[in-house]
Amino acid sequence: MIKLREGTCYPKALMGVNVGLASVDALIAVLAFAQLMRIHSRNTHNGWTRQKVFHLMIGSSNLGYFLYFLLTIVAACKGWIFWSHSCGFVVMAFPKILFLAAFLLLLSFWVDLCHQSNDEEDEDDVYSPREALLEKNKPNSNADSRRRCCSFRAVKVGSRQKVVVLVTLLVFLLMLVAAVLIWIGRGRNPIDSSVVARVYVDLFALAVLLLGVALACYGLVLFLKMSKVRSERASSEMWKVAGLAVVSVLCFTSSAAVAVFTDIPLLFNWHGQKINGVCTSLLMVLYYFIGSSIPSAFVLWVMRELPPPLVTFSQQESRTIAFISDSSATVQPQRWTAAASVQNQVSRASPI
Repeated sequence: MIKLREGTCYPKALMGVNVGLASVDALIAVLAFAQLMRIHSRNTHNGWTRQKVFHLMIGSSNLGYFLYFLLTIVAACKGWIFWSHSCGFVVMAFPKILFLAAFLLLLSFWVDLCHQSNDEEDEDDVYSPREALLEKNKPNSNADSRRRCCSFRAVKVGSRQKVVVLVTLLVFLLMLVAAVLIWIGRGRNPIDSSVVARVYVDLFALAVLLLGVALACYGLVLFLKMSKVRSERASSEMWKVAGLAVVSVLCFTSSAAVAVFTDIPLLFNWHGQKINGVCTSLLMVLYYFIGSSIPSAFVLWVMRELPPPLVTFSQQESRTIAFISDSSATVQPQRWTAAASVQNQVSRASPI
């Protein structure tokens, strides 16, 4: 055990782990935002797609972790009193909420695919292949593309994705209530700030554990369904689903176990107490790097493929004229519509 006096910094091992974790999260955030810009430059006409939303959420979450580790080091060395109360708690909890929301969103898409047969009639009414075809062939002005980029109204949100938004808002509200109670607990009252923080961390760890189990279950169902489809794309998507399910259940289980049985998530409330630098460092790696950084990096790796480049309207128009001049003009538009319908269903059915 290493004895530390009030106002001193972390032990060297713990300081090194904080710097290392901050560097890893900063790297993941930079990669996520850089890939987001590349995706947007090739796919500006579709507004906020699923791929863009995942990169934005993962990049924002890792940026929050980077700020947390950086401010934790400064607060420990400078002896910030306000940091050990609600301020440190909020900065600790906010990126974790974004991380949870990203994987809840992934789970909602998997649930949609598992229940696709039940919701197929409803989806056909909402997403018409002809409407999608006409939407792709319409010329897009610069003002319209900017409006789609900057506005979230163009995002088609399903019923299960709305539930994810609602759950995320409720968790965020719960975090704010806990932060207020921690702040009130500074005074002379029966509220114990450490107990409030402990209850919040345990509840959040339980939610993360349940999320990992749900991803494993639905990932297995999708894997078995996709294994019956004989195609190169289905095989690729199948192993992506399997990898995400395995990584999620292993990383989330280890993260939840560390959160429940240790005080690693509550290190922002450190006041120079006795601490084992090596053991605490290993637990921090298990909780933050294994529990958050690896799943985030794996999602970015799975979604690394860029969308196809945008075909200009003039090229589409010239192809259409050449197509109509063919002798089979009466039959080909139906095939063209059917091909667009199949392509639209395949893109919607992708689990990643």
